[in-house]
Formats: sequence, C-alpha cells, structure tokens
Amino acid sequence: MSRIIIVSNRLPITIKKSKDKLSFQQSVGGLATGMSSLQKGNEFLWVGWPGITQDQINNKEKDDLCKKMDKLGFYQVFLSQTHIEDYYNGFCNKTIWSLFHCFTQYTIYENHLWESYRKVNQIFCHTMLDIIRPDDIIWVHDYHLMLLPSLLRKRMPGLTIGFFLHIPFPPSEIYRLLPWRNEILEGVMGSDLIGFHTYDYVRNFLDSILRLRGYENRLGVVNYQNRIVKVDSFPMGIDFERYYCSSEQSKTKQEIKKIGKKIKNYKVIISVDRLDYTKGILERLKAYATFLEDNPEYWEKVIMILVAVPSRTAVTQYQRLKEQVDEMIGYINGQYGKIGWSPIWYLYRS
Repeated sequence: MSRIIIVSNRLPITIKKSKDKLSFQQSVGGLATGMSSLQKGNEFLWVGWPGITQDQINNKEKDDLCKKMDKLGFYQVFLSQTHIEDYYNGFCNKTIWSLFHCFTQYTIYENHLWESYRKVNQIFCHTMLDIIRPDDIIWVHDYHLMLLPSLLRKRMPGLTIGFFLHIPFPPSEIYRLLPWRNEILEGVMGSDLIGFHTYDYVRNFLDSILRLRGYENRLGVVNYQNRIVKVDSFPMGIDFERYYCSSEQSKTKQEIKKIGKKIKNYKVIISVDRLDYTKGILERLKAYATFLEDNPEYWEKVIMILVAVPSRTAVTQYQRLKEQVDEMIGYINGQYGKIGWSPIWYLYRS
C-alpha cells in the first residue's frame, strides 16, 4: 500500500530543550494546523525539521528523539544553527516571503543565503532517499522546499510528486526581480501536480513559466520535458468537525464563561494572527484608534481582543513590528482607556 509522505520545513511538533530535558509542543503556523486533519485514516509519514538544531543535542538524545518521532509517524531532518540562520531566517524569510507577498522594500538578495537554501533542499532530498518506497506519494509543501521536487525527480524519475504553495505566488513582474527565478521554477516543475490557494496565484505562476521559460499551458496543463504537469487552485479549508464539536466541550464552555466575565457587555472585536507585517496588524490598530477618536459614544462599550502569536523573532523586520505594535497599543490604551476599561486586551502568545 502506498504511503502519503508529507514534506515540510517544520514538523507539526517542535522540540525544545531546557536543562538537558527535551519537551514537545505544537508548532505554530497555518501549514501544520491545516494539514493535521489529513493524518486521520491515512498511512502517512511526515518529514521535516523538528525545531531543534543538531548542535543542541548529543547522540543519545538524537537516538531517543528518533524513536519517539517514529512512533508518532514523523521523520526528522536535522539542520545546523548556520542552516537555520541562512536558509530559514535568511533566504526563506528575508527573500522569498517578502518578495512573494510583494513587499519588495524588505527583500534582500544575497548569494550566500541562496547557497544555503540550495544546500538545505539537497539535505532534505538525501534524507528522503533513505526512506522512500517506489509507490509512495510525495507531497512537498511551501516555499522553503521549492527545489526539492526536481531534486527528487532526478534521483527517482518514476515518483509521484505533488507540490503546494501556502503563500501567494506574485505577478511575473515581481517574480522576475528574483535572481534565482529560473532555478526555482525548474525546481517546482519537478512535480506532477502543483497547487495554489487561488486562481490568481495559478495564473501568476503559469505566466512566469511562459515568460521566463517559454512553456505554454492548456487549461493549466503543461507539457514539460516530456511529462504532463497539472497546475490548479485548491483552496485550503479547516477541519470542520473539530471546530464545530469543540463548542460543546466542557473546557470550551468554561473558557467562554471566564472570558465573558472579563468582557462584560462590551462589543467585541477579535483579532488573531501571527505577528507578521503581511497581516496588517499595525494598520488594524490605527483604524481602531481612528474609530475611537471619531466615535466617543463607543468608549467603554467596545473592546478589541488582540492575540499576536510570536513569529520569526530573530528577523529584524519582525522585531521592529513588535515594537511598533506595542507602542500603538500603549498609545490607544493610554489615550482612550478609563478606570475599569482598556480599549485593547493584548495577548502576545500562541
């Protein structure tokens, strides 16, 4: 029976080390959350980085970790701290993330970061070649591993490979700013099926394939190196039953009562996001400040619950964003707050 092998930068669980003890916690991010429902009822293996670098654990801890991961259906790819700095914090988040979201002002282009990205994709490829069976279905996820489909295809031409991008694919005018644009397109085209969230992203990708590589498509089908590659949009949903049934759980009802006592009869605006400049959190706060300024009749009648999940705290833009958000919240609560009422209830945690 064929397995589904999910490959992503991070595993759904993150390993932390404190005082020589390893602990497990759920990974932050939409990919792990969104894909978790797929684990039910399928024979699968999830390959990814466990969140701890190989510099942080000794051989015995590594062996123990591998045994525990195997029982959970996970297979770890170990990376060094240098890889994380240059590949993840560097190329992935300072180049690809910002450019693909069209924040060109934040995008940096450095050869050594690209080389690290290429190296880590090769490490993933070599790790997977040890565990892949010929009839496995390989499902590669997101912008961290855009070279992997082609690397696997070259080593095992008969593999069934899918790729899904969890972020936007930019217009070709933006994408062509990337010096390594051709290598990344060729990497993704190693797949049999390429998926995006929306048709606009599909169109942007197909436009780039045509303009930069000369490959035409017919209804999203590309004849690429004597292979058929299908490109389409697959909007990602949620695990409906999980969220629908959660409202009936006693723990949920207790939490609702606890929150209800704090918010009283206020009108509630709720905002839940990773603390990321693409989410518009700072702009949201400025809009809320304008609302309070223009509508004093809503003072002491409305509250914004702002949950900001820590993200990429080692990246300069994210550090600066947190400072700006903290300052803006302080200003709003100081300017409009009353005894017993703060306009914003701020939670900086997962």
